[in-house]
Amino acid sequence: MKYFFILIFSVFCSVLNAQTKNLDLTNVLVVGQLDKADDRYSIEVALTELLSNNGIKALPSMNILKVGNDPQILASDSIKKLVKEKGFDTYVLVSVRGFDKKFKPAKNHGTLTEVLAEGHLFPIYRDEAVSVSFEFFFYRNGEFIGTDIVKCGNISSRDTVMKRFRKKLNKRISKHWK
Repeated sequence: MKYFFILIFSVFCSVLNAQTKNLDLTNVLVVGQLDKADDRYSIEVALTELLSNNGIKALPSMNILKVGNDPQILASDSIKKLVKEKGFDTYVLVSVRGFDKKFKPAKNHGTLTEVLAEGHLFPIYRDEAVSVSFEFFFYRNGEFIGTDIVKCGNISSRDTVMKRFRKKLNKRISKHWK
């Protein structure tokens, strides 16, 4: 009976870790799904810089979209073709999941078009919050390949959020996303 529980536990742990295994990122279009333009800019630039520093070719969606355009345009055939011509076949969509440490990666993942159409109302920092969770969805050639969550705790300002985001994400990229 003891071995049965150990077996079940190990299978459960491997399923949880499978969310981000084998991503094998080589090129990524970074899409920040945040309502405020300055939050979107900050997250896209930070993530693009971290990916590039880890040897992954990255481009923020701001270089594809005009200011104020709806990110859902990225799902159109003409933009997909343009992105493919630039040498990118993988999209990473980043959004704020919430301000609690208890979040787990989402189990239901829609198509790239559906996820781009979703609204995201959370800013990257809120006065009452002491932690913030960022969720990442990965799509290659329009197909879902993985999800991940990065939790940044002990925050007291927007600057500390970005500092913790960079620190935690740099470790996550080098260990799990490459």
